[in-house]
Amino acid sequence: MAELEGKTALVTGGSRGIGAAIALRLARDGADVALTYVSAADRAAAVVAEIERRGRRALAIRADSADPGAVTAAVERTAAELGGLDILVNNAGIAPYGPLEDARLEDLDRALAIHVRAAFAAAQAAARHLPPGGRIISIGSSLVERVPDPGWTLYATSKAALVGLTRGLARDLGPRGITAVLVHPGSTDTDMNPADAPEAEAERRHTALGRYADPGDVAATVAHLAGPGGAYVTGASILVDGGVAA
Repeated sequence: MAELEGKTALVTGGSRGIGAAIALRLARDGADVALTYVSAADRAAAVVAEIERRGRRALAIRADSADPGAVTAAVERTAAELGGLDILVNNAGIAPYGPLEDARLEDLDRALAIHVRAAFAAAQAAARHLPPGGRIISIGSSLVERVPDPGWTLYATSKAALVGLTRGLARDLGPRGITAVLVHPGSTDTDMNPADAPEAEAERRHTALGRYADPGDVAATVAHLAGPGGAYVTGASILVDGGVAA
């Protein structure tokens, strides 16, 4: 029996990159999976089709994580159409980058809205549905632990807030047997940060392993935490960064 057989998951930002890899891995491990997307309907449909080819139920929901109402509605729709919710993965994100003096307060507000407010809203809504053994897994960044280059202040600030959110959720939901964990990927080969980009060599040099992660590397850790192996892991931040913070 697959480790996640009979479970239902929601992955925000699941149409591409790390989110798509997580959605497909959870389905491979037996879960039915809903995913949110903003504009890439064709890519979301492709992930849904692949999940269904694996014999699992799937659902794509258009929801902008900048809108907390849309995030809450996605949780409710998942629970209604797939018959419950066992695993929430807060993955949707953006990558604001640039000189500190060029950053606007609107840019900070948007980063916090998508990375923090959306994760809070989704977790709050999910908590009404998650059973004992439920999981909330958020995707942070290795930049929370170490910022090796300039230009990432907005991004690191917004991702760092997830540490407090995760610890608070662990305490609030622990008595119900629900865990909350934060996963910090390092440089990962996606369309947002391709391993063949001109600046990629500098990022590789920051790692101990000398390479980018594949999205599947991050998905494997998320799947472990979503399954029996994550039953006693809560309130923790786990690095999947190839040794960037070593």
